[in-house]
Amino acid sequence: MRNTNNIFGNIDWVLTLLYLVFVFIGWLSVYAAVYNEEHQSIFDISQRYGKQLLWIGTSLLIAILILVIDQNFFPSFAYPIYAFILILLFGVLVFGQVVKGSKSWFEIGGFALQPSEFAKFATALALAKYLSTLGIRMENLRTKITATFIILLPAVMVLAQNDTGSTLVFFAFIFVLYREGLSGNIMILGLYTATLFILSLLMRLSTFSLPFGITLSGDWFLIGILGSIALLMYSITRKIKRIWIVILLAWIFSAGLIFSVDYIFEKVLEPHQATRINVLLGIESDPKGAGYNVNQSLIAIGSGGFLGKGFLEGTQTKFNFVPEQSTDFIFCTIGEEWGFVGSLFLIALFLTLFIRIIIVAERQRSTFTRIYGYSVASILFFHFMVNIGMAIGLAPVIGIPLPFISYGGSSLWSFTILLFILIKLDRDRLLVFR
Repeated sequence: MRNTNNIFGNIDWVLTLLYLVFVFIGWLSVYAAVYNEEHQSIFDISQRYGKQLLWIGTSLLIAILILVIDQNFFPSFAYPIYAFILILLFGVLVFGQVVKGSKSWFEIGGFALQPSEFAKFATALALAKYLSTLGIRMENLRTKITATFIILLPAVMVLAQNDTGSTLVFFAFIFVLYREGLSGNIMILGLYTATLFILSLLMRLSTFSLPFGITLSGDWFLIGILGSIALLMYSITRKIKRIWIVILLAWIFSAGLIFSVDYIFEKVLEPHQATRINVLLGIESDPKGAGYNVNQSLIAIGSGGFLGKGFLEGTQTKFNFVPEQSTDFIFCTIGEEWGFVGSLFLIALFLTLFIRIIIVAERQRSTFTRIYGYSVASILFFHFMVNIGMAIGLAPVIGIPLPFISYGGSSLWSFTILLFILIKLDRDRLLVFR
């Protein structure tokens, strides 16, 4: 049996070393992104790279504290932690400060804290606690409803802060539910909905000429195509009882979704969010407005070539062409200075991290730890995909950080807590709890 008294001797060193490599790369990248010749020292705490070093130092202290805590703390206090974060999310709506249009920050003196970042690991704990409870089975409707409520409650509160990007992260938990037995049909329905939504956006401003002088708008044309497909499916499967009801309901759902696109764009999304989606899909062009960040990011990454321009040699970076380059668009700094090779190396490191987290999750004897491990992988993977997708123009700009790399204390603390709780639970996996 392993010695669980030595907190460093029993931890998963692959995950730990990957974490240390990521925060080091992040520190250098922040230094390069906001480098100031008048403040050349990387330890200068008046600059973002000096402050990031402070965040890294405090994150390491948090990691050690997590490793010292009793192994039963997190499963025992999962619900209280979740409730406390919900209180913070409510409190920030009342007492928070508005930063870049989102009321999601507490400011005390010169210190700022974003509760929505910590809501991710709190939701992961609560979901793991609920799904690992004896008698809970994913095939039960009550289980599905309760698990969805646990996920959506903090998501709705974050959305109320006008932080759409952080809200979308909570949808990553669907991968956890799928691992625990959620029907794959739900994921297929989600993919179908997303595809139909995009098609509706692309076709809603178009018109189509049909025989006999008939002209249809894009919405009606798409509904007609879906109706034809529905009739074809019915004609093939009409021997199956009540299949026509399923097909009819699917067609009604599709028609409702198509006609809801305009409402969502005009009433739900902010104007700048709708514009960013239109720019991403090529519906409209705004290279000096909504598309400016992405265009400059693509220029920076493309100019890096195969091997990059070298550390602190990126011209796009030096002359501040890319807004938010130390946070949302930190990846373009790596692309410009380290080129295709450096970018590929960073992506390979992230893929190694995801694979290792899944391996760690699957080797658990504790249901709680396995579910929590998949939550960690899902959250980090969503951040990774969307952040890099934003930088290369494959995802709308929704403002979420690249894990361990982007500048910011709240995000680095939350990712550190998220990962090291898993490392702690894995360290004590022989002391099994459900």
